[in-house]
Amino acid sequence: MATQHSRSAARIMMAPAVILLLGWMLVPLTMTLYFSFKKYLPLRGGDLGWVGFENYVRFVTSSAFWPAIATTLIIVGGVLVITVFLGILLAILLDQPMWGQGVVRILVIAPFFVMPTVSGLVWKNMFMDPVNGFLAHLWKAFGAEPVQWLSQASLPSLIMIVSWQWLPFATLILLTAIQSLDREQVEAAEMDGAGWFSRFWFIVLPHLSRAITIVVLIQTIFLLSIFAEIFVTTAGAFGTKTLTYLIYQRVLESQNVGLGSAGGVYAIILANIVAFFLMRIVGKNLDA
Repeated sequence: MATQHSRSAARIMMAPAVILLLGWMLVPLTMTLYFSFKKYLPLRGGDLGWVGFENYVRFVTSSAFWPAIATTLIIVGGVLVITVFLGILLAILLDQPMWGQGVVRILVIAPFFVMPTVSGLVWKNMFMDPVNGFLAHLWKAFGAEPVQWLSQASLPSLIMIVSWQWLPFATLILLTAIQSLDREQVEAAEMDGAGWFSRFWFIVLPHLSRAITIVVLIQTIFLLSIFAEIFVTTAGAFGTKTLTYLIYQRVLESQNVGLGSAGGVYAIILANIVAFFLMRIVGKNLDA
């Protein structure tokens, strides 16, 4: 049993790390809150004084605010549906005995280690280019007119790119969960005459519920701040401007740090609202 002395020593040793972590989080947050109440234009006059909640009102009443919120949620929802659905299918497939299983698993997981900017550029230039892209040549081979993916189907294209990058993560988590499944339970159900779908629906899927919850929670946290893929593909055009990209435009393109900081506070609020509902809806599986 730990003594009072040992607990005090542990707190002292942990204190530097805790202080550093709190500083790492609180200093940027404090600066964001501070600048959100000021009119600060670095290249157009600098600090022009305290404006109160004017930046918050201007940002939320902007014509681009609510479309950016909707675009953000559509991208997050679309990527989650695709990665969870295909992740389950790939995890079941990779769990089957096959020749070169280790190599196949590495190839499936590899896209997750590609930087977002690189994956965005690869899809933009090698696959979705309307002249020299792979999909353009494929369309021409079937006698169809190539699609201007990033302008005619901008949101689906962006969801496809981001899903390709996050699918390996979902597959890896779900594959780990499937490998921990009690095989005797599945074999018993098969001997009792249960078909493949029944075994999947009543045994495999409930077993994957906690893994699916983890995938949804972690991906949502990162997807709410998606930026790089948009920056290198559509640059926020054609209805792909998310809340994060809108903040970028206000801070760097418009050089309005105060307005961008107010947008950052709204982004924090949105992330907390989404996280709250996710924890209420699917977070209960973590306690099961």
